[in-house]
Amino acid sequence: MARAFEQCGAVPRAALRLRRGGRRGVPAKPLERSGDRRDLVGRGGLRESQRRRGGRRHAGAETTGATAGCSSSSGAPRLLGSLPSVPDVPVLDHAAVLAAVTPIAAIEAVRDAFIRHRRGEWVMPPKVYLDSPPFGDFRAMPARGGGLAMLKWVSSFPQNPARGLPTVIGVVLLSDAETSEPVLVLDAGAVTALRTGAVAAVASRALARTGASAAGVVGCGVNGAWAARSLVAAGWADGVVSDPRTEAAEALAEELGSGWRAGSLAEALAQDAVSCVTPGAAPVVTEAALRPDLHLNMLGADGPGKAEATVDAVVACALFCDEWEQASHDGELAGAVAAGRISRDRVTDLGAVLTGEHPGRSDAAATTLFDSTGLAIQDLAIARAALHALSDGTVAAGSVRL
Repeated sequence: MARAFEQCGAVPRAALRLRRGGRRGVPAKPLERSGDRRDLVGRGGLRESQRRRGGRRHAGAETTGATAGCSSSSGAPRLLGSLPSVPDVPVLDHAAVLAAVTPIAAIEAVRDAFIRHRRGEWVMPPKVYLDSPPFGDFRAMPARGGGLAMLKWVSSFPQNPARGLPTVIGVVLLSDAETSEPVLVLDAGAVTALRTGAVAAVASRALARTGASAAGVVGCGVNGAWAARSLVAAGWADGVVSDPRTEAAEALAEELGSGWRAGSLAEALAQDAVSCVTPGAAPVVTEAALRPDLHLNMLGADGPGKAEATVDAVVACALFCDEWEQASHDGELAGAVAAGRISRDRVTDLGAVLTGEHPGRSDAAATTLFDSTGLAIQDLAIARAALHALSDGTVAAGSVRL
C-alpha cells in the first residue's frame, strides 16, 4: 500500500473549485421536461456533458512506468485498483438557485409534487431530526421521484443571525435514481425559501374562500419574504405584512408593490388568507383572532415544541396539512394531537385537495388552517426545476470534483 501511494504521488486532497460566472456546468443540449430519468441525465444531457468536460480537461495526459494506472477518468490521482471517479458535479449557490427558479416556476413545481406524491409516483421517508442543543437542530430529508433522488441536509439555528450567519444553512444533493450518480448540488437555504413561499401560494389558492383577494403575512424574515413574493406572483395584489421589526415589514411592503403595506399583527390577521412564518417560539394566532371565511397557512412550526397558534385556535378550524405523519409530530398540529383533541380523521392532506379527492373548504364561512411542516418532495421539486434551468442554459454553475 505504501508503494502504491509512492507511485501515485501525494495523498489526493479534496478538490473544490467553484468557477463562478463560467458556463462550464451548462450542458450542450436542453433536457426534455418529462418524468423519465433519461430526459434529465441521459441522451447526451447533463451526465454526458459532465463526462465530456472531465475527459477534455486532461486530454493528452500520459501515464508511464510507475504511474500507469494511477489516474482516474477525470485525471485525478488515485490508488491502483480503485474505482473510476464520477464526473464533476455542477453546483448552484444561493444566488444561482434563486436565478434558476422563479416564484411562478416554484409554485407550479411544488403543486405538481404534492399531486405526484399523493398518487404514489414520488416517495418520501420521514424527516430525521438531530438536535444540537442549545443551538438548534439538523434535519435529513430524502425523497425520490421523476428519475431523481434527493437528500437535503439542513439546519435551523435561530441564534445564527446574531453571529452573522443565516438561520437556515445546508446543502441539497440531487442524484440519478438509476445509477446513483450525483447530478447537482444546491444551496439548501435558497431551495427552502422557494418551496416555503410556493406552498403558501398553492395552499392559499386551494383553500381560501372563492373571491379572496387580500393576503396577510406575519413574519418578514427570509422565508416570510418569499411567501409574500410568491403570493404576489400568484396574483395576490393586495396585502399587509407584519413583523416586530417595523423596518423589515416596511422594506418588504415597498418591494411588493403599491397594493401592499406594513401593518400590525391584527391588521395582517384581518386579511382573507394569512401566512404565518415566524420562528414558532410563541403563538401569534389565538381563538379570538379567528373568524368565518379566514384561511391560515401556518409555516413556521416545523419542529418539536414550536407553535404559531394556540391549541384552542387549531381545534376550532377545519384542518389541512402537508403530510399527517410529519405534521402530527413536528408541526402546528402536534400540540393538539398530544393533548388528545384532534385525530387523523379531522385532518385532510393538501394533496387530496389538489387531486380532487377532497373538496377542500366546506363552505365560504369555514375557518381553514393549513399546517406546513416542509416536505422533502417540495425540495425535490425545486431542485428538479433548477436542474432544468441549468440544462436550458438559464443559469451558470460552478462545479465540485468528488
